[in-house]
Amino acid sequence: MRSLLFSMLIVACSHSVMYGQATPAAGNSKGIRFNRQVKQRWRIGVSVYANSNVANFKATLPVPTSWPEQDVRVVNKEATNHVGRVEYRELDGAKQMVVTIPRINTMQTASAYITLDITRRMNAGPQDTSVFVIPKKVPRDMAKYLTDSPYIEVRNSKIRKLAQDAVMGKDTAWEKVEAIYDWVRENVEYEFDKEIKSTLVALRTGKGDCEELSSLFVAMCRANKIPARCVWVPKHTYPEFYLEDDEGNGHWIPCQAAGDRQFGDMFEPRPILQKGDNFRVPEHRKPQRYVSEHAGARAVQGADPTVTFERILVEHQDPEDL
Repeated sequence: MRSLLFSMLIVACSHSVMYGQATPAAGNSKGIRFNRQVKQRWRIGVSVYANSNVANFKATLPVPTSWPEQDVRVVNKEATNHVGRVEYRELDGAKQMVVTIPRINTMQTASAYITLDITRRMNAGPQDTSVFVIPKKVPRDMAKYLTDSPYIEVRNSKIRKLAQDAVMGKDTAWEKVEAIYDWVRENVEYEFDKEIKSTLVALRTGKGDCEELSSLFVAMCRANKIPARCVWVPKHTYPEFYLEDDEGNGHWIPCQAAGDRQFGDMFEPRPILQKGDNFRVPEHRKPQRYVSEHAGARAVQGADPTVTFERILVEHQDPEDL
């Protein structure tokens, strides 16, 4: 008998789960406002086909949770008799579905799925950008949004110099962030790559996709003491930055680093999988850029099992399409 450990990331599609009460958040009048809503239904889970006897199998996968711009509700749960437990693990900025299967015999299939309804609110953007300032002090739990993350080199001297030059001559906090946004889009050409590259590589080559464009924007914001982080949706990443208004209230504001120019006001109907870019995940020793799918077993008596993670869009409803 031998042990099995393997990881995989699916880029299909998925979203939602209401654990606890959703945070409606109509949006602070000085911050982000919400207008149009898009409703979707997603089916997310894992299927395991045993090519040989498998014991003590465990799979983890990210599932959407509620955010101010997103409500998530569980509408159905499915699991075969092989499944021992389906639990949920809270991380800072993400949620994992944890599936435990004590045993699967050869040629058997075990699976666990959850169906979720998601309401995604579109960002209308703030009415008055002049009220925003860079926070003088951020809460302790937000300190990671000001320093290095995997593939995001904030303390590098080249990054810091570029970040300072980009905001030179800009007066307001909003103007400074927008200057960083425009610099990244003007100086890094979009080019898709399956492999994630660091911000320094993107700078050197002048090319990158949504990963690198978002990373560079985040790095340059952080170098200017502006908290920023990556947001993950199916098949895409975009950044958001944090500013305070003149009453001391903090606001996370999104933008599209890749694709159409959307800064502050943004149409992004895909459900949010996770927010952040420096995760502590029990299955990994090192900090992770994102929470990926992961599967492993204590013992396998032959060929490895075939593991399929799925995120399937079941239904989509946009009132403007009706």
